Amino acid sequence: MRKYALLAAFLVLPALPTAAQQAAPTVPVGVVTAASVPVTQGMEFVGRVEATGRVEVRARVTGYLEKVEFTEGDIVRAGEKLFLIEQPPFQAAVQQARGALLQAQAQLSNATIQRQRAEELVKTSATSVAVRDERVAAEKTAGGGVMAAQADLQTAEINLGYTSITAPITGKIGRASVTVGNVVSPQSGPLARIVSQDPMYVTFPVSQREFLRLRTEGVEEARSAAVVRIRFSDGSVYPEPGRLNFVDVTVDRSTDTILVRATVPNPKGELVDGQFVRVRVEGPTPKEQIVVPQSAIVLDQQGAYVFIVEDGKAVVRRLRTGQQVGRNIVVEEGLRGGEQVVVDGITTLRPGAAVVAGPAKEV
Repeated sequence: MRKYALLAAFLVLPALPTAAQQAAPTVPVGVVTAASVPVTQGMEFVGRVEATGRVEVRARVTGYLEKVEFTEGDIVRAGEKLFLIEQPPFQAAVQQARGALLQAQAQLSNATIQRQRAEELVKTSATSVAVRDERVAAEKTAGGGVMAAQADLQTAEINLGYTSITAPITGKIGRASVTVGNVVSPQSGPLARIVSQDPMYVTFPVSQREFLRLRTEGVEEARSAAVVRIRFSDGSVYPEPGRLNFVDVTVDRSTDTILVRATVPNPKGELVDGQFVRVRVEGPTPKEQIVVPQSAIVLDQQGAYVFIVEDGKAVVRRLRTGQQVGRNIVVEEGLRGGEQVVVDGITTLRPGAAVVAGPAKEV
């Protein structure tokens, strides 16, 4: 009897639900709407800042250095005095050349008088034609001596001028490589270097593929209207925009790239000759494109994708992404706009999971 009682009690108990009959738990997620916004087309490159003018200051005559007339690291103006070489030897050379010129002029004056006298005498047969010709030749020789003396004086004056070395361009000057009392000469090498400051060039290599893309987006053709923006290595953005001003005429065979150059204002001297920067070239006309937050993007071996909410479920959408726009990223393929893209709760989400969508906390 006890056996039958236990069997009856078991039959009275309700049946447990199977796994298929259990309701799957819903996952709360935060979503944003994939929006179409105006996006300025552009591409980023690695570039180098270059000065528009770079000069090595050198001595053009040999002599003792008497003065260094600048402060290292300062801005110098074109024509400003930088170095002074001992002048007395060169001043003496100028005086000597002037004396030689006076002598040559006196000889020319005497030769001219002699030639005129011989021409008068030959008219009355008081002297021979041969003598007259000798006087003419002597006058020409004396004239040549005057020209040579004038050239020697000019050379001496030029050399005297070279004793005062001035800045050929306006820019920031580096350290002096010599000190007062040393002998300097054209073989001494650069005495100092001057680098212009405003504006500056930014040069960057562009691969042929990227160059063709720039053409497709109309950036290369609208070169004068394209905007160049610079970002430093710490991520900070340089405030002054630049303009493209040169595209090389040949492709570098070793790198398969084309050199492109932009001119960028540098009023505060923030750009330094030789530094590396990130260069972004932007087209003149914005284009409507779909953007989603970067935090919504998931990457796997097949590429990028996002979860969107359709009929209360999480659905995977594969994407082809484009450029970064602030905290968002451009979606070139995969979304049409208006989709509810999951931003919060992605880490625990699985394809096909039931979700409850709400506004994302922060985008």
